[in-house]
Amino acid sequence: MNSDEATPHLRIERVVKRFGANGAAAVGGVSLDISRGAFFALLGPSGCGKTTLLRLLAGLERPDEGRILIEGVDMADVPPYARPVNMMFQSYALFPHMSVAENVAFGLRQDRVARREIAERVAAMLDLVKLTRLAGRRPAQLSGGEKQRVALARALVKEPKLLLLDEPLTALDRKLREETRYELVRIHERVGITFLMVTHDQEEAMSMASRMAVMNDGRIAQIGAPHDVYEAPASRFVADFLGAVNLFEGSVAAVEGRLCRIACTEADATLEVENVPALAMGRAVTVAVRPEKIALAAGRAPDAPNRVTGTVEAIAFRGEASTFRVVLAGGKVVRVTAPNVARRNDAIAEGGAVTLTWRADAALVLEE
Repeated sequence: MNSDEATPHLRIERVVKRFGANGAAAVGGVSLDISRGAFFALLGPSGCGKTTLLRLLAGLERPDEGRILIEGVDMADVPPYARPVNMMFQSYALFPHMSVAENVAFGLRQDRVARREIAERVAAMLDLVKLTRLAGRRPAQLSGGEKQRVALARALVKEPKLLLLDEPLTALDRKLREETRYELVRIHERVGITFLMVTHDQEEAMSMASRMAVMNDGRIAQIGAPHDVYEAPASRFVADFLGAVNLFEGSVAAVEGRLCRIACTEADATLEVENVPALAMGRAVTVAVRPEKIALAAGRAPDAPNRVTGTVEAIAFRGEASTFRVVLAGGKVVRVTAPNVARRNDAIAEGGAVTLTWRADAALVLEE
């Protein structure tokens, strides 16, 4: 391995940023390495510090503690305009009096790039984002998705080493967001630049990023590939924030190798979980089960490692799937998501008795 491969493209070392008279930390000692060419997502709720961290990387804020290095170079004394970074803002910030081509060319003109090179690079970028035919239009004549692509082209045309994306799809409607996700991933693969995206949208982060970090209260709660973070959350916060999850409180009743039995009063059952590290008898734990891991049957169902009964309180039809709210005997509400395979499924109705089952390896034990 050569030194370039060993050095992270972006390294954040114990970065702290405080605001206000009381010095509250918006970013509280974050450390993070991002490899060259990655599509990395910072995910978290509003106020968790992710946008502040993005502004620190762009040089729009200065850290109170810690270091930010890009390709091994400390950015402490590098002003925003001199950093090998460009940022695509949530609002897109297009110049309304300029055409699409002029908006894309603006940064190159500021850098006094030769006119011929500007024309070539702008043409190539408009082709990349599929806006060549709209080069002469003004932003007011564009749709939301077209504006988003202009902003992306303007950010990429300067060939930054790191592109920062601040909630890039928030302004788009749902269908356009889904289409644009794939376009962004395609463009990332074409240009090979490191992308760092900030978002509060879990589906957005999981469908686009190769790696992600979940933030909470100014700190990183977990880092990993989207699939790994979703399937193996490190805490209650991550499990609850990243998609829907059912949480059952209980205590360890038995341990047999990697199989753990959890006594759970609110489920009126002993729940089985596989692949669990050794836990002390009687220890208080939380069992986490995703709604799509649970099978739903009208009336009784075959025996399974985990089996509880309840009554359907509500059904939410979502097109490709339906979500069922099932109330157990003790009042605990469990969410179940099932695909709508048939055109109609009237076997399960509101008020009906149902049985919920799931495999022992479909659940997870959380200790915090």
